[in-house]
Amino acid sequence: MKLAIVTETFYPQIDGIVTRLTATIEWLIQEAGLEVLVIAPEMGITEYKGARVEGIPARSFFLYPGKKFAFPTRKVDKILKAFNPDLVHVVNPAFIGVSGVYSAKRNKWPLLASYHTHVPKYADYYKLSFIKPALWWYFRKLHNKADLNLCTSKSVAVELKEQRFHNVHVWKRGVDTKKYHPKNYDLAMRQRLTNGQPDQKLLLYVGRLAQEKELEKLRNVLEASESFSLALVGDGPHRAALEKHFKGTKTVFTGFMQGEELARAYASSDIFIFPSTTETLGLVILEAMASGLPIVAAKSGPTEEQINDGMTGVLYDPTVKGEFVRKVLTLEDEQFRQTLSEQARASSRQFSWEAQAEQLLGYYKEVFKVSESNLRVLDDIQ
Repeated sequence: MKLAIVTETFYPQIDGIVTRLTATIEWLIQEAGLEVLVIAPEMGITEYKGARVEGIPARSFFLYPGKKFAFPTRKVDKILKAFNPDLVHVVNPAFIGVSGVYSAKRNKWPLLASYHTHVPKYADYYKLSFIKPALWWYFRKLHNKADLNLCTSKSVAVELKEQRFHNVHVWKRGVDTKKYHPKNYDLAMRQRLTNGQPDQKLLLYVGRLAQEKELEKLRNVLEASESFSLALVGDGPHRAALEKHFKGTKTVFTGFMQGEELARAYASSDIFIFPSTTETLGLVILEAMASGLPIVAAKSGPTEEQINDGMTGVLYDPTVKGEFVRKVLTLEDEQFRQTLSEQARASSRQFSWEAQAEQLLGYYKEVFKVSESNLRVLDDIQ
């Protein structure tokens, strides 16, 4: 099978979508024998783990000035025609993905689309709530051109169906439990993340530093207890504002990390903090759990699907004033924290990149067969 993936983001950019895509592509090529073409914003690479990568010139977008996007272009159709795929998978269609969607429909290639970013929810954080109906209309229009749609959690699937998205299925989550493991603990990394105070209880956040992540509330924990330090791993458009907000506290900004360095950061911390309620999954939660970290997260559909409250972490109600701080302070109890840590690691073992890649391949085959059947029906009619 010849597979074309058109995506709004790809390696060497770092986020949950890229992590999932790169792990999946590697399996599809090495284990399933697929020929894979990736069309993505230009980032200086032409190949990834056996997949050919075609870059489309990219530029900044005003809502996310720190990230570059490729916009709709006829070049996508030209590249796809030359490759002549058996199936097109458009990841998070918004900009360049529009070209992938319309090219697939124009050329009658089977089309699968996957939904990863809750853009309509982001509108609230950028004081653009009035455009939410238009955003839902836009993404529904794109996704409903696909033969099958995927999302990354059951709660998001329910929401998409309520928004009249067609043929929606949940794409399993996965994590590399060998890469992310408590054995990666590193004292030098802990020294770095605590700014030379390794005896502190270390709170860790990993992800984009953006307004919708609600990171400002972490300062309340640092002010409530002298025993905590905070490390923010990642970068983004809100970093300067956050550095100003956390000035004078025991907070370290590291910038982006990946690979072994990121695995050491997880394993060298004590508690993982996830305050966002806008995520469609939050892959970093699984990475932290695999590293043996208990999670403190805001209650939302995706977090409740991943975290067993009181067993693998603790969930708090973001609408209740002070509950976030109270929940974090319960983890000052070392025995409770250790129990959650062990159960978080054990829970993560049931997930793998292989299982979610096999599931995706099954969806590819389903879409291909249905599309082939439809073409035969059309041929009979003609």
